[in-house]
Amino acid sequence: MTATQPPVTAHHFSMRFSSTPRGARLARRLCEHRLDTWGIPYGSDAHDVVTLVAAELCANAVRHGRVAGRDFHVLLTFAPAVGTVRIEVSDTRGERLPHIPSVAPQDGPADGGRGLLLVEALADRWGCSPRAEGGPGKTVWAECAVPRLT
Repeated sequence: MTATQPPVTAHHFSMRFSSTPRGARLARRLCEHRLDTWGIPYGSDAHDVVTLVAAELCANAVRHGRVAGRDFHVLLTFAPAVGTVRIEVSDTRGERLPHIPSVAPQDGPADGGRGLLLVEALADRWGCSPRAEGGPGKTVWAECAVPRLT
């Protein structure tokens, strides 16, 4: 008799959103809900970290990756056996690649500049690649470790 391994289960959420602040907020809220549904509960450290990273990537897609009339796409994947959540946000501006500012913005009011610093600090890995489905643009992704579910 041979031992069989249980099937690898991965959860996926995928949706397109309008490239507007409202679209970015909706994407964040749906990611929050999906994480909770997958057993990463509201208010947990893992939930808060993944939600913040997703919110920053979505906001950047709207602010820096927007092309009039084009949506951005979110793919959220959770592999419980591995304990990793991957967030992928694709937009249609391939010429505007993300980068971390070499100097942190000065303290005080600012319109932005801290988003990728937060992603860098909170995510275990992050990067940028050409859109997997082809077409113009890029995909900015981040991976966050979460406690393994039993």
